[in-house]
Amino acid sequence: MNTGNKQKRVLLVMSSVDEMGISGKQTGTWFTELAAPYYILTEAGYEVVFASPAGGDAPIDLLSMKAPFTTPFTDRFLADPVAMFAARNTRKLRNINTDTFDAVFFPGGYGLLWDLASDSFVVKLIRDFHASQRPIAMVCHAPAILRDVKKADGDYLVKGVKLTGFKNAEDNEIELLDHLLFSLEDELKGRGADYVSKANWEPNVIVDGVLMTGQSPASAAPLAEALAQRLQG
Repeated sequence: MNTGNKQKRVLLVMSSVDEMGISGKQTGTWFTELAAPYYILTEAGYEVVFASPAGGDAPIDLLSMKAPFTTPFTDRFLADPVAMFAARNTRKLRNINTDTFDAVFFPGGYGLLWDLASDSFVVKLIRDFHASQRPIAMVCHAPAILRDVKKADGDYLVKGVKLTGFKNAEDNEIELLDHLLFSLEDELKGRGADYVSKANWEPNVIVDGVLMTGQSPASAAPLAEALAQRLQG
């Protein structure tokens, strides 16, 4: 699908959820997975539009705003009034014409397990982007959103597809696996995905067709670079 945009546009979709179920643990979007693609893609000449299911101020995971999880991208974002305004004033996803975007990027964080992964609009968005061969980039926990996405023939979109995402061992390392709504690794494997991981927290980017996935927060920047190059091509 050719959108006809002279300046290519990327829709960056954040979660609107700030709690991990009834655990009382705060969550949201993982900060560097928002900040890295924002700067990498805008500096490559693309327009980046922030959206979320509820619109408005999309929560950022507080843990990701503290050392050792901060990065030069997050430091820059915090000091950037334009970037901070965009994150606090996200567009309401359902009000957006997604046909006007050339790619979609889903940052990770735990919040999305409670909203984006079961959002029918998001499921349709991914189906539409996949059918029209527009890139779908997802990092860390974001590939969990693929759990219930099916193609027109009824097969799960991930069946036979090589991908990655935050692994059980990584969730266990920070003692959060038991608090999650579901396991990304288990669910995607159960849907027939060819799930590939590296050592905990290592950068790992897998590209299979239009689906581009990254394993952990360290994968956010290389995934955004891969998407920027893909859009140039």
